[in-house]
Amino acid sequence: MEAPRSVNSFLPRKALDALLSALRDGGYDCAAPVVRDGAVVYTRLQAQDRLPHGISIQQAPGRYRVGFTDSPRNFSWANGPQALKPFVFTAHETLWSARRDPDGNLCFTEPDRNVDPVAIIGVRSCDLAALALQDRHFLDGACADPHYQARRASLFLVAVNCSHPSDTCFCVSTGDGPAASDGYDLLLDELDDGFVIQAGSPEGQKILDRLPVVSTTDRQLQDINRQNRHAAECQTRRLPPGNLEPALFANLDHPHWQTVAERCLSCGNCTSVCPTCFCYRELDQGTLDSDHSEHIREWDSCFTQGHSYIHGVTIRAGTDLRYRQWLAHKLGSWHSQYGRSGCVGCGRCISWCPVGIDLTEEVATIVGAAS
Repeated sequence: MEAPRSVNSFLPRKALDALLSALRDGGYDCAAPVVRDGAVVYTRLQAQDRLPHGISIQQAPGRYRVGFTDSPRNFSWANGPQALKPFVFTAHETLWSARRDPDGNLCFTEPDRNVDPVAIIGVRSCDLAALALQDRHFLDGACADPHYQARRASLFLVAVNCSHPSDTCFCVSTGDGPAASDGYDLLLDELDDGFVIQAGSPEGQKILDRLPVVSTTDRQLQDINRQNRHAAECQTRRLPPGNLEPALFANLDHPHWQTVAERCLSCGNCTSVCPTCFCYRELDQGTLDSDHSEHIREWDSCFTQGHSYIHGVTIRAGTDLRYRQWLAHKLGSWHSQYGRSGCVGCGRCISWCPVGIDLTEEVATIVGAAS
């Protein structure tokens, strides 16, 4: 079924609370970006909460700073350390539990996978692209992951086209932004006086029909077109074009891997904030009386020793090999696995790297392309 695309609707800023009310009346909890602990993160809104405004963010390699302005805008910033990944692929969860019954037999149970519907407000185009990649990994194989599947089905996505990319953004070069093309239920383009709004799904149209919208003017449409062009043109970082798999695998012995390793801390920050990384480990946690245990899945990173530990040997013992594994997989062999690069150009790995390693510079050096 083709999704409706209503392009002639404008939601005045004073009516923004009506969007939250319509979502709640539609049965959704609302999650939205707020400032907490010096970063913009998603949190569940209480009934009386409103979206914050006037937030500004400065990002650079190894730097992320939140500031405040007198702007009425709610989304005049690029992104925070989170994406949609924590909503669908949680950092820590129980896959099943085992309990010993009075006769000594083991009984296995699965956790309840009922998930309350949640509307996430402020989703960016790079994160929609990342979610599509997570879907490809967790849903499109021979066996869909039921835990991911339940949470994914619960999402209602309110996307906002990015009007203020950060210095570390390069989504234009990956083809994933700054304007969203699909994957959303509602899409907003923010102007000072309100939002041009359109539906991208039947569910989104139902919510849009409840809102006190008016027709857009030609001036508003011109303003958002100009805004989208500027957001694309102001990005200065980029990845080399095309499929980098052949070039990266032809340079596995490049000396620059060691040069990067001399700076890299193997901390895993880049994989934690990356919206497409999906490495995890599984372990069993038992009680002291041995009557009950839980089989746990939690996020892992290819930068840890345990990730490549097999039968007493750490396959990737050095940081140079771990960084090479991460970069060559994400920008290289993802093409063979998923038909595209695993990078969506969000720039989080650059901003949240403690030593400011810039993925775009490193790959350009390794494959011999100009950055």
